[in-house]
Amino acid sequence: MPELDLGAAAVALQQAALAAVEPAAAVRQHVRREGDALIAAERRYDLERYERVFVVGGGKAAVPMAAAIADLLDGRLSAGAVVTKYGHSEGVRHPASSVQVLKAGHPVPDENSIRGAQAIAELARRATERDLVICLISGGGSALLTLPVPGLGLDGLQALTQALLRSGATINEMNTVRKHCSRVKGGHLAQLATPAHLLTLVLSDVVGDPLDVIASGPSVPDPTTVADALAVLERYGNPSPGSWKFPQPESFYREIFQETPKPGDPVFERVQHVVVGSNRLAAAAAVEKARQLGFNALLLSTYVEGEAREVAKVAAALAKGMRAHGDPLPPPACLVWGGETTVTVTGGGKGGRNQELALAAALQLSGWPGVLVMALATDGTDGPTDAAGAVVTGETLARARALGLDPRAALEANDSYPFFDALGDLIRTGPTGTNVNDLLFILTADDVRTYEDGGASPRARPNQEIMYC
Repeated sequence: MPELDLGAAAVALQQAALAAVEPAAAVRQHVRREGDALIAAERRYDLERYERVFVVGGGKAAVPMAAAIADLLDGRLSAGAVVTKYGHSEGVRHPASSVQVLKAGHPVPDENSIRGAQAIAELARRATERDLVICLISGGGSALLTLPVPGLGLDGLQALTQALLRSGATINEMNTVRKHCSRVKGGHLAQLATPAHLLTLVLSDVVGDPLDVIASGPSVPDPTTVADALAVLERYGNPSPGSWKFPQPESFYREIFQETPKPGDPVFERVQHVVVGSNRLAAAAAVEKARQLGFNALLLSTYVEGEAREVAKVAAALAKGMRAHGDPLPPPACLVWGGETTVTVTGGGKGGRNQELALAAALQLSGWPGVLVMALATDGTDGPTDAAGAVVTGETLARARALGLDPRAALEANDSYPFFDALGDLIRTGPTGTNVNDLLFILTADDVRTYEDGGASPRARPNQEIMYC
């Protein structure tokens, strides 16, 4: 078997994973039209019985999902409104003109997030028992669909969101808070749409696909309470005695947080949920591609969580084990992970969780030939950057030091973006139109030779086509 270019192989895995969760194709795989019936996961919706069909939704994949539904409805769509992140509607097919496409801020909401949520709430309120509402949910919906409870306002919500993003809280914990300061999240959208029939299609961006967490569950019963939300603030707001990391005191949030509709509430009697795409589907496609390329490949887990730099240590240990002992797979080998890590921000730098993971892995892999780690966000944006993630090998640190870069200082300052930008090792896909968590590829070669750039193992070349050497 010819020796594999690890960098080009990693790009091929990335492309295969993203193709498997293309939003429009994901919708068509789970929803079909048979005459006057729309069939979603084998439940039939007789379109002749509905006076109107509305489409609403929010997330980074909202536009292609809406386009697919509009095609299936073929003239039966009455009106719609979807909200997506700035830059995520370019280059993708738009739905019919009857669907209003709005663009808003992410991960911190802005005024357009409120305008979009208001437009969706108004459509939901218009629906009657003779109408069908199709709700399209994908990653990013928590920020993009924003209608703060009274007393909070946009400024207060933005400050709270920024504090949560820097705190190290998991997405489940963050969304527990978000649900209790919103009038559309945590089942409130289903409440607004009652008594209409509500079909929700979900492209999952949360580990384990918990429906109440994805986009903060606008059409899902909420098992969490105000007390749970306050407990999250207490957990992350008091890192040391006498400190408080959130913009308002706990008593303020205790006063304004509102309860959400719970399991068993009759507002959910006419609601169906269908998960049309997930991290596991993307990860499985990457494993299949790796096998086609000649790797021994394994999907290790799609439940990876934790602090990014700690997860990086495990990734590096697995890469070393495969390279040195063929454990758990003999080289050429590929391990695929899925999930979403967190970063507790203590520095003033620029980066994202995948870039931080890659930088921490590089520190562990320094000097190891024939290994590569690629970490990326499937939506194409890792944190507040224009990169999806980064890629490292055993030579990354040597190359960085030759340029005068200090990897440990960059990690401590949470400043991974300029570090990888200087090396040319950022992964820049642009907005992908989908969002199903993060992916991590760990690749090892079966032999080591000298490459043209002087390294002892293949350098990652994120922009190259697939090559065999």
